[in-house]
Amino acid sequence: MPTSRSYGDACATARALDVVGERWALLVVRELLLGPQRFSDVRRALPGASSNLVTDRLRELEGHGVVTRRKLPPPAASTVYELTEWGRELEPILLALGAWASRVPLPRPATLGATSVLLFLRGSARPRGSACYRVELDSRVWTVRTEPGLLTVEPGEPTAPDATIRTDPPTLNALLEKPSDLEAAIEDGRMAVEGDRKAVRRLLRDHEG
Repeated sequence: MPTSRSYGDACATARALDVVGERWALLVVRELLLGPQRFSDVRRALPGASSNLVTDRLRELEGHGVVTRRKLPPPAASTVYELTEWGRELEPILLALGAWASRVPLPRPATLGATSVLLFLRGSARPRGSACYRVELDSRVWTVRTEPGLLTVEPGEPTAPDATIRTDPPTLNALLEKPSDLEAAIEDGRMAVEGDRKAVRRLLRDHEG
């Protein structure tokens, strides 16, 4: 059930943790960094959290003004959750926290979600050209656009993409580390590519790991 526990501490750090310090809260925020998501998308991205727990975290974050929800117009007509302007201010904090944790050993076994890989791609990208990509990761579709010096990611179908990529997050992550393995990944079925394969090579290559 939702919690209203507080540290009862006037320190700003303690007050921040009153808002986002509950288990899974910051990971819910992470899943919304790239744009609005349906409850089912957030739930699927956090396999270690129960539906009730994700519901509680979203409700708490909404109550604190970090998250809001709205209903999409027809034909979608579904409810999505998204960060408020104040909630979006958490992005540099989460990214800095991730960079700080780079020395923490990986758990075994470890999962790797689509949002994490796409945030890494966006943060490390140094594109030299313009292109639009349809990226499908674990049955979720994202629009990735590049222009010189900038890469953007948003959920949903693109219009007239230059290339389509279909794979899983660990494979995409591995190819960002070693783009030369692209042809092998296509050959063994770990990645499917349609359209401009050269544009896909550029997407994988034009980043700083």
